[in-house]
Amino acid sequence: MDRVVQQLQTFARYNRWMNRKLYDVAATLSDEERRRDLGAFFRSVHGTLNHLLLADRAWLHRFTKDSAVGVSRDASGAAIEVRTVDQILYDDFATLRAERERTDADCLRWTAGLTVEALAAPFAYRTMSTGERYEQPLWALATHLFNHQTHHRGQVTTLLKQLGREPGVTDLAAMLREEAA
Repeated sequence: MDRVVQQLQTFARYNRWMNRKLYDVAATLSDEERRRDLGAFFRSVHGTLNHLLLADRAWLHRFTKDSAVGVSRDASGAAIEVRTVDQILYDDFATLRAERERTDADCLRWTAGLTVEALAAPFAYRTMSTGERYEQPLWALATHLFNHQTHHRGQVTTLLKQLGREPGVTDLAAMLREEAA
């Protein structure tokens, strides 16, 4: 198996592992604590977790062209129109957590089907903010997806620490050791 494909599949597993850890810790907070504006770019733990879900779905939708993967839905099943990157998709933490699990599973399925040829090919997309068109190799954009997740999860770990919670070990190597055990 090509190393880039293997690396992206590993990143997808790490993504799920870390999200589960952070959601477990965030679940110990009160709703007020999760929503408290602590001065982060997306203000709070809840806001940052919503942003991550929104961005992950946007990229997965671009990559897969599958609306079941990329479209968020409200309790009635209607599509939620995404207007901004800081939009709250799900006010309810339990719903946000369930939707995160679903998207992590979608991410694992997507990476399982990656090929060297697909990753090497140019990939065209439009930005959410301006609609401007760009084209870059899929491997670079897939790497961006996982780098973006890591960046914002780092912010969540800081916010959790500020709220007196310990997120624990966040190293990829720790996940690999856990998988090997």
